[in-house]
Amino acid sequence: MKFKTWDINLKVRLFGEALLDISFWAVFPFLTIYFSDSIGRQTTSLLLILSQALSVITALLGGYFADTYGRKRMMSISVIGEGAGFLIFAIAATTMFHSPYVAFFGFMVASIFMSFYQPASQAMIADVVKPEHRSHVYSIFYMMINIAVVIGPIIGALVFNNYTSQTLLAIVLADLLLLILLTKFGHETAPMALDKELRKAQREKKIGTVLMEQLRNYKLIFKDKVFFLYIIAGVIISQSFMQLDLLFPLYITEVIGDSSIFSIQLTGEQLFGFIVSINGFCVALLTVFFTRLMSRYREKLVFMNSSFLYGIAILLFGIATGPWGAILAIILFSFAELMTVGIQQNFVAKIAPDNKRAMYFSAAGLRYTFGKVIAPLAITLSTLVGYFATFATIAVLAVISGFIYFYMYSLYEKQDRAK
Repeated sequence: MKFKTWDINLKVRLFGEALLDISFWAVFPFLTIYFSDSIGRQTTSLLLILSQALSVITALLGGYFADTYGRKRMMSISVIGEGAGFLIFAIAATTMFHSPYVAFFGFMVASIFMSFYQPASQAMIADVVKPEHRSHVYSIFYMMINIAVVIGPIIGALVFNNYTSQTLLAIVLADLLLLILLTKFGHETAPMALDKELRKAQREKKIGTVLMEQLRNYKLIFKDKVFFLYIIAGVIISQSFMQLDLLFPLYITEVIGDSSIFSIQLTGEQLFGFIVSINGFCVALLTVFFTRLMSRYREKLVFMNSSFLYGIAILLFGIATGPWGAILAIILFSFAELMTVGIQQNFVAKIAPDNKRAMYFSAAGLRYTFGKVIAPLAITLSTLVGYFATFATIAVLAVISGFIYFYMYSLYEKQDRAK
């Protein structure tokens, strides 16, 4: 599918989201270090758990609102809320106002609104792209994100510590630009939102009725055994890849520390920025290649082996004492991530009914939402049993998720043959 044939929604989003993601990734990888230094490691862990627990509620409603009120509207509301949250963070991070708890409140507001964006965003792609082209389009968006992951942390490593508020304001400006693009060029694609009678009936419902209806709908979704196993495996494996922004920065700054690469001296923070950029570079450069390569193999083997490779990478990271060990681990980590690019969203699109597509994507997003609630516990665990035992535990979980994926796909293939 050529870029010139893409729907205008996708074209403007690719550009706008690229700028937003670059500015976001100049900040996000360093937040664990920022808050740990300001309010302590254990307090940061607990606050991150609280933030993501609140995001679970918005994630539950995100798909419903995107199906009912429209993809474009919910994406616009999400962008406004995210910008407001990071504006609060930016003000709280100034030397004049300096308040780490208000700063965290701003980050929490941004996180909650960000959870509205993805169900609508992914469902919009499914709305306007034919099934045979979806994996390709998803992989392009994923590649764009990882180009941002290359550029953003390099910028952040240079400016975030010294110009925290200014870097956060860059996210606010990027949110504003994306909002303008969505408003001017975007159009609605949700089937229910385009039907005036259905839209009117839905809007007349009270929020309590909506929430109860939503919970009943999710109950029906989770009765789908294949999809339920997909969520469980996703939550477990997320404990591996989410440490890139949680445990990795603390381990690199506290254990590996200042390092030298090709005679270039790097602080722990700069080394971490370099490690994250390697991850982003690998994914950005190899996304299309891996998507095509993995399409030759059975999906259940791809998911299982990806989980096993995550486990190996995490274990290697836990025994790394220098920069080169961390670099080897992050390359393997990146390969594990690349193996499932595209096929994750495409799997959800395959099993989701058309009228509940955003809801399925929203439910699928709970892999990451619940994962984010649990993942910060690794920070607390590391203070109790040490870094190596924590990494080893996460590696074991990764292997378990691989076996769950294998069983899930075996069940799906059996059901598919029975149709």
